[in-house]
Amino acid sequence: MKIKRLSLLFAAIAAIAIPQLHAEDYRVTSPDGQTALCVALNQGRLTYSVTYAGQTMLEASPLGLKSNIGIWDDDLTIKKVKVDDDIHKKAYKLRQGKQSFVNYAYRSLDIEVANAKNGLLDITFQVSDNNIAFRYRIPAQKERLVAVVNEELTGFNLPDASTAFICPQSDAMIGWCRTKPSYEEGYIWDELATTKSNYGHGWTFPCLFKVVDNAATKGWVLISETGVTSEYCASHLSDATQDAVFTIAYPMAGENNGFGSTGAQIGLAGDGTSPHDFIVGYTPWRTITLGSSLKPIVETTIPWDVLEPLYEPKAEYKGSRNTWSWIIWQDASINYDDQITYIDLAASLGWEGCLIDGGWYKNIGRSGMERLFAYCKQKGIRPWVWYNSNGGWNDAPQCARHCMSNPIQRKAEMSWLRAHGVAGIKVDFFAGDKQETMRLYEAILSDANEYGIQVICHGCTLPRGWEILYPNYCGSEAVLASENLYFSQDFCNMEARHACLHPFVRNAVGSMEYGGTVLQKRIHREPNKGNTRRTSDIFELATAVAFQCSGQNFALTPRNLTENPQFEIDFMKAVPTTWDETRFIDGYPGKYIVLARRHGQDWYVVAMNAEKTARKIQVELPMFAAGQQVTCINDGKDGKTPQSSKMKIGKNSRVVLTLQSECAAVIMK
Repeated sequence: MKIKRLSLLFAAIAAIAIPQLHAEDYRVTSPDGQTALCVALNQGRLTYSVTYAGQTMLEASPLGLKSNIGIWDDDLTIKKVKVDDDIHKKAYKLRQGKQSFVNYAYRSLDIEVANAKNGLLDITFQVSDNNIAFRYRIPAQKERLVAVVNEELTGFNLPDASTAFICPQSDAMIGWCRTKPSYEEGYIWDELATTKSNYGHGWTFPCLFKVVDNAATKGWVLISETGVTSEYCASHLSDATQDAVFTIAYPMAGENNGFGSTGAQIGLAGDGTSPHDFIVGYTPWRTITLGSSLKPIVETTIPWDVLEPLYEPKAEYKGSRNTWSWIIWQDASINYDDQITYIDLAASLGWEGCLIDGGWYKNIGRSGMERLFAYCKQKGIRPWVWYNSNGGWNDAPQCARHCMSNPIQRKAEMSWLRAHGVAGIKVDFFAGDKQETMRLYEAILSDANEYGIQVICHGCTLPRGWEILYPNYCGSEAVLASENLYFSQDFCNMEARHACLHPFVRNAVGSMEYGGTVLQKRIHREPNKGNTRRTSDIFELATAVAFQCSGQNFALTPRNLTENPQFEIDFMKAVPTTWDETRFIDGYPGKYIVLARRHGQDWYVVAMNAEKTARKIQVELPMFAAGQQVTCINDGKDGKTPQSSKMKIGKNSRVVLTLQSECAAVIMK
């Protein structure tokens, strides 16, 4: 096995190889025996490596932490080890996500290390089928009960030839009204993992890698983090070294308008006698999902497996399909009359909600909003309301500023919303990944829960297990989303490619409020103006299934009710936003995907082709029986004639589909 340099991380060591098992190597495998973790101490430095089905997925990668009360990087000794061969099991419900009931089984490894200069550092690993999660814990150090973590030395050491599907972290305080970073940059596609990010700050989570060694594809690795709360900052991956070694990178100093630390201020875990010891002293979980195919990547539940809720829900939160005027009709539509039109549209579709976007505070006013709320109640629609998160971290001019940043005003606002039957809020323009910003997210979510209000985040960071941590959390943008269809023809030209990427990367680890399903061919209020959509109607319908978020603001307009075939409207009337099961069938990131989701007893299978040429797909759909009659909607042989018809599932539950360029098919029962 080849040797890789880790010079940037461990300067005292010229090279580190995959360790041979000896007295200070510790190994744990997943319940199915396919995923294997090896943690080794070599010359005082701690590393880990990962294999799947005997193939090396991560070579010897560094572990360690730097804080103001201790640095755990070298001269380490192992004080205590517990390799637990028992299989631990956990079953839980996920209100909204890719699977409603989850059974999680894992083996664990706990290591306690120290060096002559510092106290103890604990590392806990959980190894499940196709997943590894680990985190650090700093115990109380004699009289020291608090610490500031300045840097994490965790690395991810991929084989040199590996390629990546990753999104760069932008500069701080750039973009429109200085609102970045907001996880809205363009991806690199299947390029060498050693490619340098265009801003020089590394890559946002999640990061998908195709593991390649000696010109052969060995498998896939998805790296992310979960369990980020007000107790820590969020992080991302650094640029790789020339040897494809990535490390954890903390926020930039300029984020949040320069306010707040780039590290994490934490309390230290005690002896378990404090009721809060279960949350203090821990870093977030680092997660690695891996497999020989993309199936475990798309289906993973590891972001939620290792977490527990932080509070109980104050209401029975449900999925919501919302009409949304702004996405096509833009700022001018945020007026009383247009919002009445969109409330009526929601009612005609049988949807649950209508989002009233930014500009309401000035253009409609509180008295006008109260009349809209009353009209929603009359129509059986629950409204959602947009807010600017801003206190002092961006220049976004949209009104309803300072209603969410100040705790006194925020609670008054929540009380007003609850009094008028508002289902949820969409809060925009957050400020990066500092702990200061994580505290704001948690404050908004926890306060909203007290008033029975759901929350969507926009212009924001990646959700990191928030579907479990915060029961009223609905979804986050954190992606180059549908609004760009209005602003850029180039984005329209790339829409299909992005749509066939997100289920493998961004949407694999967290709810994605994309705001899609555009059925107008021109992206404008007027029929002959605006950018031109390249994808087919059925492709757009398929995104309603391919993109998962319990609160989805769709881009349908009143024109769709009369201009589009009735079966397309009927599909949108029926399609759910919460799912009980997800199965990956086939695909390749950015090229095509076949994905199945189940809601109750109803299966939706979508097949989407992003390539410039037609693709013939033959797949087995075991959720359907051979000979079973199902409904198939597709774009016709010419790719331009949307149609709905009945079809029979073939022998061995096999179906054959021919998809034209940027077209799709949906099979339902």
